[in-house]
Amino acid sequence: MKVHFIAIGGSAMHNLAIALHKKGFQITGSDDVVFEPSATRLAKYGLLPAEQGWYPEKLSTDLDAVVLGMHARIDNPELLKAQELGLKIYSYPEYIYEQSKDKLRVVIGGSHGKTTITSMILHVLQAAGKEFDYLVGAQLAGFDTMVKLSDAPIIVIEGDEYLSSPIDRRPKFHLYKANIAVLSGIAWDHINVFPTFDNYIEQFRIFIKTIMVGGSLFYSETDEVLKQAVLNDDSEINKLGYALPPYQITDGITYIEYNGKSYPLNVFGQHNLLNIEAARYVCGMFDITTDAFYQYISTFKGAARRLELLGNNSHVNVYKDFAHSPSKLIATIQAVKAQFPNRKLLACMELHTFSSLNADFLHEYAGTMDEADTAVVFIDQKTFEQKKMQPYGAAEVKAAFERDDLVFFNQPASLLTLFDDLDAVDYSVLLMSSGNFGGLDLNILTQNILKKYFDK
Repeated sequence: MKVHFIAIGGSAMHNLAIALHKKGFQITGSDDVVFEPSATRLAKYGLLPAEQGWYPEKLSTDLDAVVLGMHARIDNPELLKAQELGLKIYSYPEYIYEQSKDKLRVVIGGSHGKTTITSMILHVLQAAGKEFDYLVGAQLAGFDTMVKLSDAPIIVIEGDEYLSSPIDRRPKFHLYKANIAVLSGIAWDHINVFPTFDNYIEQFRIFIKTIMVGGSLFYSETDEVLKQAVLNDDSEINKLGYALPPYQITDGITYIEYNGKSYPLNVFGQHNLLNIEAARYVCGMFDITTDAFYQYISTFKGAARRLELLGNNSHVNVYKDFAHSPSKLIATIQAVKAQFPNRKLLACMELHTFSSLNADFLHEYAGTMDEADTAVVFIDQKTFEQKKMQPYGAAEVKAAFERDDLVFFNQPASLLTLFDDLDAVDYSVLLMSSGNFGGLDLNILTQNILKKYFDK
């Protein structure tokens, strides 16, 4: 099979290209820019384009398929050439389905927790010696790539609700046709695509309809919006809600209590306990007992950038997290406060995505950082320019978050100054962003915090 990738440097795209290469496919690709780590990974397998840019001459009638990435535009020269030649053009979720239509498909959806739930399932299936393929949105310890395609009978897919490609405006998770599905919750996101909350909810209603007849849906009963969407659905599928398991927190460690045993966890927070229960239900479909599941999950150390511990000493823990939407901020801040109740919390978040920066959406953040002792919001001034959005400043952000003492800055160097001026011990520091804080090296920042300001 010969497959060409338009916008091969994307996170999912380059991983799919590598997975198909390992399967013996002949892979070519193009992109106008390839960032790390995509460039190094593609180069390792001889798949990195020799030159950046678009080259229609790469397209010919001997190609079996063209996979179109979201980064490409509808007037992309290679896309136009593929259309002219009448080639079969897939979005990457379409092609994932094409490669897995004979497998049992597990699809993890929801506004939050998708990557973590998927990662937990993969961790447990691997520990249990099961054979499976996967698509996950983060690099995981013990897994070479974010996509695997083989002859395994099962595939576990992180089901994103964002659009499939520039010419396919369907949400990705509509295309997978799950046999087993999870929905973790619904909280409005992607305002640029789904302009109203009801329009956003509708995508989850449609997803439920795509589950195969006789299939199973596990959903969080703690989310009332999701619960109503599920209960109002009349699909011929099995539906089972999940909730928090019995647990306790002792000396900064969370334990799940089951059948007279205590299972210590490397992750924490009620949102992660819910994630664990979703993963447990799925793994139960593959003959993994509850005792075995909790034993395996006790060694799960989390997905990259999900409450990831950057460093700690006797006075401070520093975490980074992917949280950026209102619901994720609330869950992550509550998790850290509950885990370390005797410490103050400095929570710093970056407004980075189109939705989060949208002035009409900003009020959705009201009260989201109330539990933090010190609340900090960062917007890289360059992001407004890159996204061609009207900039705003501290007054608008403080009003939206409904917090007068909120600290606002728009230059990366200001974050360094913030910690220079802070003189405190017994703190938790939480750095939350789907971006990179204007290019700051958070590992160096963490070492400076530990060494200079908190190690009394």
